[in-house]
Amino acid sequence: MIKNTFLLIVLCLFSLSGFSQEKKESPYETNFVKDGIWITSAVGLNVLGVKIIQDKDELSLNDLNNLSKDDIWGVDRWAAGYYSEQANDDSYIPFYASFVMPFALLFNENERGNAGQISVLFVETMATTGALFTITAGLVEKSRPLVYNESLETEQRIDSDEQRSFFAGHTAATAAASFFAAKVFNDFNPDSPLKPLVWGIAAAVPASVGYMRIKAGKHFLTDNLIGYGVGAAAGILIPELHKKGNKNLQIYPTTSFNHGVYNFTTQGLALNYKF
Repeated sequence: MIKNTFLLIVLCLFSLSGFSQEKKESPYETNFVKDGIWITSAVGLNVLGVKIIQDKDELSLNDLNNLSKDDIWGVDRWAAGYYSEQANDDSYIPFYASFVMPFALLFNENERGNAGQISVLFVETMATTGALFTITAGLVEKSRPLVYNESLETEQRIDSDEQRSFFAGHTAATAAASFFAAKVFNDFNPDSPLKPLVWGIAAAVPASVGYMRIKAGKHFLTDNLIGYGVGAAAGILIPELHKKGNKNLQIYPTTSFNHGVYNFTTQGLALNYKF
């Protein structure tokens, strides 16, 4: 019921704007070569990141026994030991629903006439967010809150999948999708009275995912804040980068890190602005 109600609200918000506005030219411009390279590179980094995650070691019993809540930052300590299968399951409702938001844009004639271009930008946004998440989650050793729950089975607590708390991938992906939808709606419909509501929904959806991921014992507060920020930045900056006449802003993925057999040294996004 919650999921269906949420989807209905989103669809109504984006479709209503199409009845009162004339079809406009796209505010974006894409380049087959540049965007193709970007997407291909980002997908490649996703594959690499997943490989690093798969190669992560389990937590040793000695390290498990030495874990202490006192070693956790005060801002995160309160969540140590949280665990809820129900909260974990519930977090997937707004998570999956967020991916509908960009497609709901197509109910508006302005966006529907540029569906191909919007799709390219959306793939670019999600691939970039995914690359940043998978590589970071693979490289950073940080146990999830549930690992501190002594009532759980040892096998679950030491599992390698539970040693990648930083940063919150579900929150990042949800923020990327929802803020992308709001940004595109904003750029195609700059005079729409629905903009405050659309941005409000875009902000609330990933926040709800972050809250439930904490209750589930999957991430600490700071993991979610970083994930939220990374996703929101990608969702806003990538469409902004493609706006017509915006020649001063450049953003591109950089990868160079050193991790065992992986011959690199740092990774991230490079941002360049010409004054």
